[in-house]
Amino acid sequence: MTTGLDAADELLARIGTSRTEPVDDHRAAALVLAVSANLPVLLWGEPGIGKSATLAQLADGLGAPMETVIASVHEPSDFAGLPIVGDDPATEGVPMAPPDWAVRLARRGNGILFFDELSSAPPAVQAALLRVVLERRVGSLTLPPAVRIVAAANPPASAADGWHLSPPLANRFVHLHWAHDPRVVARGLAGVWPHIEVPTVALDRAPSALARARGLIAGFLTARPGLTHHLPADAESRGGAWPSPRTWDMALRLLVFHFCTTLGREALATALVGAVGDGAGLELVTYLDELDLPDPERVLANPAAFALPDRGDRQLAFLTAVVAAVASSVTRARWEAAWEVLAKAVDAGVPDVAARAAFDLARMRDPGWPVPAAIDAFVDVLTASGILTGAG
Repeated sequence: MTTGLDAADELLARIGTSRTEPVDDHRAAALVLAVSANLPVLLWGEPGIGKSATLAQLADGLGAPMETVIASVHEPSDFAGLPIVGDDPATEGVPMAPPDWAVRLARRGNGILFFDELSSAPPAVQAALLRVVLERRVGSLTLPPAVRIVAAANPPASAADGWHLSPPLANRFVHLHWAHDPRVVARGLAGVWPHIEVPTVALDRAPSALARARGLIAGFLTARPGLTHHLPADAESRGGAWPSPRTWDMALRLLVFHFCTTLGREALATALVGAVGDGAGLELVTYLDELDLPDPERVLANPAAFALPDRGDRQLAFLTAVVAAVASSVTRARWEAAWEVLAKAVDAGVPDVAARAAFDLARMRDPGWPVPAAIDAFVDVLTASGILTGAG
Protein backbone atom coordinates (compact mmCIF):
# COMPACT_ATOMS: atom_id res chain seq x y z
CA MET A 1 0.00 0.00 0.00
CA THR A 2 1.37 3.37 -0.99
CA THR A 3 1.36 6.06 1.68
CA GLY A 4 1.83 9.78 1.51
CA LEU A 5 5.42 9.42 2.73
CA ASP A 6 6.58 6.96 0.05
CA ALA A 7 7.61 9.70 -2.35
CA ALA A 8 9.36 11.56 0.45
CA ASP A 9 11.26 8.42 1.43
CA GLU A 10 12.28 7.85 -2.20
CA LEU A 11 13.60 11.40 -2.38
CA LEU A 12 15.53 10.93 0.85
CA ALA A 13 17.08 7.74 -0.54
CA ARG A 14 18.25 9.59 -3.63
CA ILE A 15 19.75 12.38 -1.51
CA GLY A 16 21.69 9.78 0.47
CA THR A 17 23.15 8.16 -2.63
CA SER A 18 26.84 8.88 -3.12
CA ARG A 19 30.07 7.22 -4.19
CA THR A 20 33.52 7.10 -2.65
CA GLU A 21 37.08 7.53 -3.83
CA PRO A 22 40.49 6.94 -2.20
CA VAL A 23 41.92 10.02 -0.50
CA ASP A 24 45.38 10.91 0.80
CA ASP A 25 44.71 11.92 4.41
CA HIS A 26 47.40 11.38 7.03
CA ARG A 27 44.84 11.36 9.85
CA ALA A 28 42.82 8.61 8.19
CA ALA A 29 46.04 6.72 7.44
CA ALA A 30 47.13 7.03 11.08
CA LEU A 31 43.73 5.65 12.13
CA VAL A 32 44.13 2.70 9.77
CA LEU A 33 47.68 2.09 11.03
CA ALA A 34 46.55 1.98 14.67
CA VAL A 35 43.48 -0.13 13.94
CA SER A 36 45.57 -2.58 11.88
CA ALA A 37 47.94 -2.89 14.84
CA ASN A 38 44.88 -3.61 17.04
CA LEU A 39 45.52 -0.65 19.29
CA PRO A 40 42.57 1.16 20.90
CA VAL A 41 42.10 4.54 19.19
CA LEU A 42 40.42 7.67 20.51
CA LEU A 43 39.29 10.30 18.02
CA TRP A 44 39.11 13.80 19.51
CA GLY A 45 37.07 16.45 17.72
CA GLU A 46 34.23 18.91 17.90
CA PRO A 47 30.69 17.59 17.38
CA GLY A 48 29.48 17.07 13.82
CA ILE A 49 32.83 16.86 11.99
CA GLY A 50 32.46 13.30 10.73
CA LYS A 51 34.14 11.05 13.31
CA SER A 52 31.33 8.50 13.24
CA ALA A 53 31.07 8.64 9.43
CA THR A 54 34.81 7.99 9.14
CA LEU A 55 34.50 4.89 11.31
CA ALA A 56 31.57 3.66 9.22
CA GLN A 57 33.80 3.96 6.15
CA LEU A 58 36.57 2.08 7.97
CA ALA A 59 34.20 -0.72 8.98
CA ASP A 60 33.04 -0.96 5.37
CA GLY A 61 36.66 -1.18 4.18
CA LEU A 62 37.37 -3.92 6.71
CA GLY A 63 34.21 -5.78 5.79
CA ALA A 64 33.38 -5.91 9.49
CA PRO A 65 30.30 -4.91 11.49
CA MET A 66 30.40 -1.91 13.82
CA GLU A 67 28.69 -1.88 17.20
CA THR A 68 28.15 1.64 18.53
CA VAL A 69 27.88 2.12 22.29
CA ILE A 70 27.12 5.59 23.66
CA ALA A 71 29.32 5.53 26.73
CA SER A 72 27.69 8.54 28.38
CA VAL A 73 24.25 6.89 28.72
CA HIS A 74 25.46 3.64 30.29
CA GLU A 75 26.03 2.52 33.86
CA PRO A 76 29.23 0.87 35.09
CA SER A 77 27.36 -2.45 35.36
CA ASP A 78 26.69 -2.35 31.62
CA PHE A 79 30.42 -2.97 31.06
CA ALA A 80 31.23 -4.98 34.19
CA GLY A 81 28.23 -7.25 33.54
CA LEU A 82 25.06 -8.00 35.48
CA PRO A 83 25.14 -10.89 37.98
CA ILE A 84 23.07 -13.91 36.96
CA VAL A 85 22.46 -16.42 39.75
CA GLY A 86 22.59 -20.02 38.59
CA ASP A 87 21.52 -23.30 40.18
CA ASP A 88 24.49 -23.61 42.53
CA PRO A 89 26.24 -20.26 43.06
CA ALA A 90 28.26 -21.61 45.98
CA THR A 91 29.95 -24.09 43.64
CA GLU A 92 29.73 -22.48 40.24
CA GLY A 93 29.97 -18.83 41.30
CA VAL A 94 27.88 -16.01 39.90
CA PRO A 95 28.65 -15.18 36.25
CA MET A 96 28.43 -11.62 35.00
CA ALA A 97 26.15 -11.48 31.96
CA PRO A 98 27.48 -9.34 29.06
CA PRO A 99 25.27 -6.92 27.09
CA ASP A 100 23.84 -7.84 23.68
CA TRP A 101 26.38 -5.84 21.64
CA ALA A 102 29.26 -7.81 23.19
CA VAL A 103 27.52 -11.11 22.45
CA ARG A 104 26.98 -10.11 18.81
CA LEU A 105 30.66 -9.25 18.38
CA ALA A 106 31.71 -12.50 20.03
CA ARG A 107 29.47 -14.51 17.72
CA ARG A 108 30.76 -12.72 14.63
CA GLY A 109 34.39 -13.06 15.69
CA ASN A 110 35.45 -9.64 14.38
CA GLY A 111 34.23 -6.09 14.05
CA ILE A 112 34.68 -2.59 15.43
CA LEU A 113 33.50 -1.72 18.91
CA PHE A 114 32.84 2.02 18.86
CA PHE A 115 32.49 3.91 22.14
CA ASP A 116 31.00 7.32 21.38
CA GLU A 117 30.86 10.39 23.64
CA LEU A 118 33.60 9.00 25.87
CA SER A 119 34.40 12.37 27.43
CA SER A 120 30.77 12.69 28.59
CA ALA A 121 30.99 9.44 30.57
CA PRO A 122 31.34 10.01 34.34
CA PRO A 123 34.41 8.70 36.20
CA ALA A 124 32.64 5.55 37.42
CA VAL A 125 31.80 4.55 33.84
CA GLN A 126 35.34 5.34 32.70
CA ALA A 127 36.66 3.05 35.44
CA ALA A 128 34.40 0.23 34.24
CA LEU A 129 35.66 0.70 30.69
CA LEU A 130 39.27 0.11 31.74
CA ARG A 131 38.87 -3.66 31.68
CA VAL A 132 37.03 -3.59 28.35
CA VAL A 133 39.76 -1.55 26.66
CA LEU A 134 42.78 -3.27 28.21
CA GLU A 135 41.67 -6.87 28.83
CA ARG A 136 38.83 -6.99 26.26
CA ARG A 137 36.53 -8.38 28.94
CA VAL A 138 32.83 -7.48 29.13
CA GLY A 139 31.32 -9.20 32.12
CA SER A 140 32.29 -12.86 31.86
CA LEU A 141 32.78 -12.62 28.08
CA THR A 142 36.15 -12.15 26.37
CA LEU A 143 35.95 -10.29 23.07
CA PRO A 144 37.68 -12.06 20.14
CA PRO A 145 41.18 -10.81 19.25
CA ALA A 146 39.96 -9.58 15.84
CA VAL A 147 37.59 -7.04 17.42
CA ARG A 148 39.05 -3.53 17.18
CA ILE A 149 38.21 -0.87 19.77
CA VAL A 150 37.73 2.74 18.70
CA ALA A 151 36.28 5.63 20.71
CA ALA A 152 35.33 9.23 20.00
CA ALA A 153 35.24 12.17 22.35
CA ASN A 154 34.52 15.87 22.27
CA PRO A 155 36.85 18.20 24.15
CA PRO A 156 35.46 18.67 27.68
CA ALA A 157 34.60 22.30 26.92
CA SER A 158 32.23 21.28 24.13
CA ALA A 159 31.02 17.94 25.50
CA ALA A 160 27.66 17.59 27.20
CA ASP A 161 28.55 17.42 30.93
CA GLY A 162 32.12 16.83 29.82
CA TRP A 163 34.79 15.22 31.98
CA HIS A 164 38.53 14.93 31.57
CA LEU A 165 39.53 11.35 30.89
CA SER A 166 41.12 9.57 33.82
CA PRO A 167 44.87 8.98 33.32
CA PRO A 168 44.57 5.14 33.43
CA LEU A 169 41.93 5.16 30.68
CA ALA A 170 43.63 7.83 28.57
CA ASN A 171 46.91 5.90 28.65
CA ARG A 172 45.27 2.94 26.94
CA PHE A 173 44.48 4.81 23.70
CA VAL A 174 46.22 6.19 20.65
CA HIS A 175 44.83 9.74 20.58
CA LEU A 176 44.09 11.23 17.15
CA HIS A 177 42.82 14.79 16.80
CA TRP A 178 40.15 14.96 14.12
CA ALA A 179 39.30 18.06 12.09
CA HIS A 180 37.13 18.66 9.06
CA ASP A 181 38.61 19.56 5.68
CA PRO A 182 36.36 22.08 3.88
CA ARG A 183 37.40 20.65 0.50
CA VAL A 184 36.44 17.12 1.54
CA VAL A 185 33.10 18.33 2.87
CA ALA A 186 32.36 20.27 -0.32
CA ARG A 187 33.24 17.29 -2.53
CA GLY A 188 31.24 14.96 -0.31
CA LEU A 189 28.12 17.10 -0.50
CA ALA A 190 28.61 17.05 -4.26
CA GLY A 191 28.27 13.27 -4.08
CA VAL A 192 31.82 11.91 -3.60
CA TRP A 193 33.04 11.05 -0.09
CA PRO A 194 36.51 9.76 0.81
CA HIS A 195 37.11 6.03 1.06
CA ILE A 196 39.46 4.64 3.69
CA GLU A 197 41.61 1.84 2.30
CA VAL A 198 43.06 -0.80 4.56
CA PRO A 199 46.68 -1.55 3.57
CA THR A 200 48.05 -5.00 2.90
CA VAL A 201 50.46 -6.29 5.54
CA ALA A 202 53.59 -7.84 4.01
CA LEU A 203 54.34 -10.71 6.38
CA ASP A 204 57.64 -11.43 4.64
CA ARG A 205 58.94 -8.16 6.11
CA ALA A 206 57.88 -9.07 9.66
CA PRO A 207 61.19 -10.43 11.08
CA SER A 208 63.21 -7.45 9.85
CA ALA A 209 60.45 -4.99 10.84
CA LEU A 210 60.26 -6.28 14.39
CA ALA A 211 64.03 -6.29 14.79
CA ARG A 212 64.34 -2.71 13.50
CA ALA A 213 61.50 -1.48 15.69
CA ARG A 214 62.95 -3.05 18.83
CA GLY A 215 66.33 -1.50 18.13
CA LEU A 216 64.85 1.94 17.45
CA ILE A 217 62.73 2.08 20.58
CA ALA A 218 65.51 0.66 22.77
CA GLY A 219 68.06 3.11 21.37
CA PHE A 220 65.75 6.09 21.80
CA LEU A 221 64.82 5.31 25.40
CA THR A 222 68.47 4.68 26.25
CA ALA A 223 69.30 8.15 24.94
CA ARG A 224 66.21 9.72 26.60
CA PRO A 225 65.50 7.63 29.72
CA GLY A 226 63.44 10.42 31.28
CA LEU A 227 60.76 9.84 28.65
CA THR A 228 60.16 6.23 29.62
CA HIS A 229 57.38 7.38 31.94
CA HIS A 230 56.20 10.93 32.33
CA LEU A 231 52.77 11.67 33.82
CA PRO A 232 51.77 15.27 32.98
CA ALA A 233 51.06 17.66 35.82
CA ASP A 234 47.72 19.10 34.67
CA ALA A 235 44.42 17.20 34.39
CA GLU A 236 43.83 18.06 30.74
CA SER A 237 47.19 16.68 29.61
CA ARG A 238 46.80 13.57 31.77
CA GLY A 239 43.58 12.90 29.87
CA GLY A 240 45.50 12.76 26.57
CA ALA A 241 48.54 10.96 25.23
CA TRP A 242 51.64 10.69 27.43
CA PRO A 243 54.64 8.36 27.59
CA SER A 244 54.62 5.21 29.73
CA PRO A 245 55.92 1.66 29.24
CA ARG A 246 52.45 0.77 27.95
CA THR A 247 52.42 3.49 25.29
CA TRP A 248 56.00 2.74 24.25
CA ASP A 249 54.83 -0.80 23.55
CA MET A 250 52.13 0.81 21.38
CA ALA A 251 54.82 2.79 19.57
CA LEU A 252 56.74 -0.43 18.95
CA ARG A 253 53.69 -2.04 17.35
CA LEU A 254 53.03 1.04 15.22
CA LEU A 255 56.60 0.94 13.93
CA VAL A 256 56.38 -2.75 13.07
CA PHE A 257 53.15 -2.25 11.13
CA HIS A 258 54.58 0.83 9.41
CA PHE A 259 57.55 -1.21 8.20
CA CYS A 260 55.21 -3.96 6.96
CA THR A 261 52.78 -1.72 5.04
CA THR A 262 52.87 1.11 2.51
CA LEU A 263 51.53 3.73 4.94
CA GLY A 264 53.71 6.84 4.82
CA ARG A 265 55.87 8.71 7.27
CA GLU A 266 53.29 11.38 8.06
CA ALA A 267 50.75 8.75 9.10
CA LEU A 268 53.39 7.10 11.31
CA ALA A 269 54.34 10.43 12.90
CA THR A 270 50.70 11.23 13.64
CA ALA A 271 50.12 7.83 15.22
CA LEU A 272 53.33 7.95 17.29
CA VAL A 273 52.46 11.39 18.68
CA GLY A 274 48.99 10.03 19.44
CA ALA A 275 50.52 7.17 21.41
CA VAL A 276 53.24 8.83 23.51
CA GLY A 277 52.25 12.52 23.38
CA ASP A 278 53.46 15.63 21.59
CA GLY A 279 56.85 16.09 23.23
CA ALA A 280 58.05 12.48 23.30
CA GLY A 281 56.41 11.71 19.96
CA LEU A 282 58.03 14.58 18.09
CA GLU A 283 61.42 13.71 19.61
CA LEU A 284 60.98 10.10 18.51
CA VAL A 285 60.00 11.12 14.97
CA THR A 286 63.08 13.35 14.71
CA TYR A 287 65.23 10.53 16.09
CA LEU A 288 63.86 8.13 13.47
CA ASP A 289 64.55 10.61 10.67
CA GLU A 290 68.15 11.10 11.77
CA LEU A 291 68.93 7.49 12.63
CA ASP A 292 68.22 5.72 9.33
CA LEU A 293 69.47 2.31 10.50
CA PRO A 294 70.44 -0.32 7.92
CA ASP A 295 68.32 -3.45 7.58
CA PRO A 296 69.68 -5.98 10.12
CA GLU A 297 68.86 -8.88 7.79
CA ARG A 298 71.14 -7.47 5.10
CA VAL A 299 73.92 -7.00 7.62
CA LEU A 300 73.58 -10.56 8.88
CA ALA A 301 73.83 -11.76 5.28
CA ASN A 302 77.14 -9.91 4.84
CA PRO A 303 78.54 -8.73 8.18
CA ALA A 304 82.03 -8.08 6.78
CA ALA A 305 80.69 -5.20 4.65
CA PHE A 306 79.02 -3.43 7.57
CA ALA A 307 80.47 -0.33 9.24
CA LEU A 308 79.37 0.42 12.81
CA PRO A 309 77.62 3.82 13.25
CA ASP A 310 79.56 6.56 14.99
CA ARG A 311 76.95 7.69 17.54
CA GLY A 312 76.47 5.64 20.71
CA ASP A 313 72.66 5.66 20.52
CA ARG A 314 72.80 4.50 16.89
CA GLN A 315 75.25 1.76 17.83
CA LEU A 316 72.98 0.51 20.62
CA ALA A 317 69.87 0.71 18.45
CA PHE A 318 71.49 -1.23 15.64
CA LEU A 319 73.06 -3.93 17.82
CA THR A 320 69.71 -4.43 19.55
CA ALA A 321 68.07 -4.79 16.13
CA VAL A 322 70.66 -7.37 15.02
CA VAL A 323 70.14 -9.51 18.11
CA ALA A 324 66.35 -9.26 17.74
CA ALA A 325 66.67 -10.36 14.12
CA VAL A 326 68.70 -13.42 15.14
CA ALA A 327 66.16 -14.24 17.88
CA SER A 328 63.39 -14.35 15.28
CA SER A 329 65.19 -17.17 13.44
CA VAL A 330 68.16 -18.68 15.27
CA THR A 331 70.63 -20.59 13.12
CA ARG A 332 74.32 -21.13 13.60
CA ALA A 333 75.19 -19.02 10.54
CA ARG A 334 73.07 -16.08 11.72
CA TRP A 335 74.33 -16.41 15.29
CA GLU A 336 77.98 -16.37 14.20
CA ALA A 337 77.31 -13.44 11.84
CA ALA A 338 75.91 -11.46 14.79
CA TRP A 339 79.10 -12.10 16.78
CA GLU A 340 81.06 -10.74 13.82
CA VAL A 341 78.97 -7.57 14.05
CA LEU A 342 79.61 -7.30 17.81
CA ALA A 343 83.32 -7.68 17.16
CA LYS A 344 83.20 -4.44 15.21
CA ALA A 345 81.98 -2.68 18.37
CA VAL A 346 85.00 -4.03 20.21
CA ASP A 347 87.31 -2.88 17.42
CA ALA A 348 85.70 0.55 17.57
CA GLY A 349 86.54 0.78 21.28
CA VAL A 350 82.95 0.57 22.58
CA PRO A 351 82.54 -2.96 24.00
CA ASP A 352 80.31 -1.55 26.76
CA VAL A 353 77.69 -0.62 24.14
CA ALA A 354 77.63 -4.21 22.89
CA ALA A 355 77.63 -5.86 26.33
CA ARG A 356 73.83 -6.18 26.57
CA ALA A 357 73.64 -7.51 23.03
CA ALA A 358 76.39 -10.02 23.79
CA PHE A 359 74.51 -11.19 26.87
CA ASP A 360 71.32 -11.82 24.89
CA LEU A 361 73.17 -13.39 21.96
CA ALA A 362 75.10 -15.80 24.19
CA ARG A 363 71.84 -17.16 25.63
CA MET A 364 70.77 -18.29 22.14
CA ARG A 365 73.74 -20.59 21.66
CA ASP A 366 73.12 -24.23 20.88
CA PRO A 367 75.36 -26.42 23.10
CA GLY A 368 76.92 -27.95 20.00
CA TRP A 369 78.10 -24.67 18.52
CA PRO A 370 81.72 -23.55 19.08
CA VAL A 371 82.39 -20.43 21.11
CA PRO A 372 83.29 -17.57 18.71
CA ALA A 373 86.52 -15.63 19.14
CA ALA A 374 84.61 -12.35 19.49
CA ILE A 375 83.26 -13.52 22.83
CA ASP A 376 86.64 -12.89 24.48
CA ALA A 377 85.88 -9.17 24.76
CA PHE A 378 82.82 -9.96 26.89
CA VAL A 379 84.33 -12.60 29.17
CA ASP A 380 83.81 -10.60 32.37
CA VAL A 381 80.14 -9.78 31.88
CA LEU A 382 79.24 -13.26 30.58
CA THR A 383 81.19 -15.04 33.34
CA ALA A 384 79.45 -12.92 35.98
CA SER A 385 76.08 -13.90 34.52
CA GLY A 386 76.97 -17.60 34.46
CA ILE A 387 76.38 -17.88 30.72
CA LEU A 388 79.99 -18.32 29.68
CA THR A 389 80.51 -21.08 32.25
CA GLY A 390 77.43 -22.83 30.88
CA ALA A 391 78.85 -22.52 27.38
CA GLY A 392 81.88 -24.54 28.34
